[in-house]
Amino acid sequence: MVDARKLQAVVTVKVPYHDADPAGVAWHGNYLRYFDQARCALLDKIDYGYRRMEESGYLWPIVDVRIRFIHAALYDDEISVEAWLVESEYRLKIEYVIRNKDGKKITKGHTVQVAVVIDTGELCIGSPAALLERIESYEDSIGAEHDG
Repeated sequence: MVDARKLQAVVTVKVPYHDADPAGVAWHGNYLRYFDQARCALLDKIDYGYRRMEESGYLWPIVDVRIRFIHAALYDDEISVEAWLVESEYRLKIEYVIRNKDGKKITKGHTVQVAVVIDTGELCIGSPAALLERIESYEDSIGAEHDG
């Protein structure tokens, strides 16, 4: 199982005009897209983005999402979206924090994804080797960087 906060990614998003309501506040549903951008960057780090998931024979639908809105993101704000893989043995649980350019936390949350076999639609009880091997390889490479 992956060490909490060991595998992480950060993306920067400039809140576009079309994401905001008439008051200039980012509509709450757009935060899921911001989470998705960070999640994709995180999964790319272990070479297990959505295409690779499909190639390995699995889909990973999101089965749970939690978002806590602390402060608003506004049109034209530059926000950073941080994502950490915190569970991987039985499911993918990724935690997120969104901060404004001053580092103030404005949103936090998490998503949970489970593996489903494409051919049968069967829910996997544990995470498939295709994921776990990529995480292990990533952790080995990080360990080698710190040892060398």
